[in-house]
Amino acid sequence: MPCCFPPVADRWSEVLLLGTMPSEDSLKSGRYYGNPRNAFWPLMYALWGELPADDYEQRKRFVLEKRIALWDVLAACEREGSADAAIRCPIPNDFAAFAADHPLIRLVAFNSHTAEQLYGRLVRPDPFANVQKLMLPSSSPARAMRFEDKLAAWMPVRRAFEH
Repeated sequence: MPCCFPPVADRWSEVLLLGTMPSEDSLKSGRYYGNPRNAFWPLMYALWGELPADDYEQRKRFVLEKRIALWDVLAACEREGSADAAIRCPIPNDFAAFAADHPLIRLVAFNSHTAEQLYGRLVRPDPFANVQKLMLPSSSPARAMRFEDKLAAWMPVRRAFEH
């Protein structure tokens, strides 16, 4: 049964970006968005007009510097392959504990419609009930969409920091 990674977050995190569950490539590499065809890291950096660092530790520092936390909706599930549609027996992460440790979160953004649906169905009560929610088109290569269109749809993540 695949298990998720611990969150990339610190006490200054204001935006929580949630995927569903790491892909097979991510699980093998031990890295968030480890599939080289996944647009997540290029999108994150492009929001600030930068090119992605090659080093994974630098990538994690980049999102933390931007006050963004990364995690997944699911702590574990059964799944053949990497497709969200193949998820069975989903078990959510402990969002109540996360919310208690990260009181500055003011936007929860879902990196796919499935992440949003699973969160809505499984996370009860919702510790972020009074926080803005945003569904983003998946950064996965399975979500056929031009990079420029994905970037435009992801721009509210950047705008969340423009007070």
